[in-house]
Amino acid sequence: MNRKELTPQEIVNELDQYIIGQDKAKKAVAIALRNRWRRQRVEGDIKEDILPNNIILIGPTGVGKTEIARRLANLAHAPFIKVEASKYTEVGYVGRDVESIIRDLTNIAVNMVKAERMEEVREQAERMANERILDILLPRRKTATTDFQIDEDVQYRKTREKLKEMLNNGELEQRVIEITTQQTAVPVMQVFGPAGIEEMGLNLSELLESAFPKRKKVQKVTVEEARRIFAQEEAQKLIDMDAVIKEAIRRVENSGIVFIDEIDKIAARGGEGRSGPDVSREGVQRDILPIIEGCTVQTKYGPVKTDHILFIAAGAFHMSKPSDLIPELQGRFPIRVEMDNLGKEEFVKILKNPKNALIKQYKALLETEGVQIEFDDGAIEEIAELACEVNEKLENIGARRLHTILTTLLEDILFEVPNSEIKKIKITRKFVKEKLADLVKDRDLSKYIL
Repeated sequence: MNRKELTPQEIVNELDQYIIGQDKAKKAVAIALRNRWRRQRVEGDIKEDILPNNIILIGPTGVGKTEIARRLANLAHAPFIKVEASKYTEVGYVGRDVESIIRDLTNIAVNMVKAERMEEVREQAERMANERILDILLPRRKTATTDFQIDEDVQYRKTREKLKEMLNNGELEQRVIEITTQQTAVPVMQVFGPAGIEEMGLNLSELLESAFPKRKKVQKVTVEEARRIFAQEEAQKLIDMDAVIKEAIRRVENSGIVFIDEIDKIAARGGEGRSGPDVSREGVQRDILPIIEGCTVQTKYGPVKTDHILFIAAGAFHMSKPSDLIPELQGRFPIRVEMDNLGKEEFVKILKNPKNALIKQYKALLETEGVQIEFDDGAIEEIAELACEVNEKLENIGARRLHTILTTLLEDILFEVPNSEIKKIKITRKFVKEKLADLVKDRDLSKYIL
């Protein structure tokens, strides 16, 4: 089944491979993603009226909010951008304007489609690159006498065929040749402005390219490197950039996903006035609102409509609550999912089950040094228990606590391994207790280390 056609249940199964727990959040995003697929198959005028159900994920750091959105975008094969709400400011204040979110998303989509198109023509581009390399290895000589021309052509073709065979067999990969590439002598310039030159739909570098002549650069490279350079140049010529841009804009408008992290940072805290250092918070909300409601943003590739882009927002909401957001913005996020706090049981699963589990990562790292490391079940349970304990005593940073504990636990091993005779290491409950128990008890130390 195509990645774009996963059913909600299959989407949840895919997310389960990387994210432990959070079933409510997985279910909500799976339905939202499938609804986009359904909408694109709806016929008639009603299609334009079917708007995405934007989602707010509420929960402390380290429970999987960002990971869910990132994995979702991979499954959908959709243009995806993650932004922090706190880096945007109200128009008139120092900071990025919110429309740059859509411009950045469009850039990502163009690069994504361009990479796909270049992959499609890769074989053809490599064949053309090989022909250019053969021209360098065996340049054709011009002869004035016609009688010798036929013999010369026959000999040239034979030699070229032989070189071509050697090239295809990889026998010439390390031979050094001299190639000429073209570079545009465009000076480095920085544009300063409230929203950058992109707001006018202009691409400064493209404008300057036509004004400055192409500069030839001669360099000596291996045949292998020359093929890579030439294949890149030939692929650029083979793809239609107008079609790439058209498809990229279509993808942004119909399947783009924007993940707005730290949305709680722009919520006015309960009972707070409208003045002071947080004066622009409500302004940022009002600036974000039109994009989420649906508007047209000018990008250097042309206008992009935001009506059907899926917005997923996330925040811890420690100091504020979703109801502190302006009512209009709240209304644009109809689905709210409370993320579950992670306990010992979840931590054990996080350490062992996901495809990218931390323990698997450390095993892979140490295997590069020829060292095998094993964690027994007792050690994993002890690490999970300590993570819970430290999260309760200090700040609750969720699964990120496992990173800090494992780093401290394995610090000496990772330091000693290259210079020691150690080939096999077994981590037991006793080892974990000896290494970390005292550290956890000493609150002053654990503040800095764990």
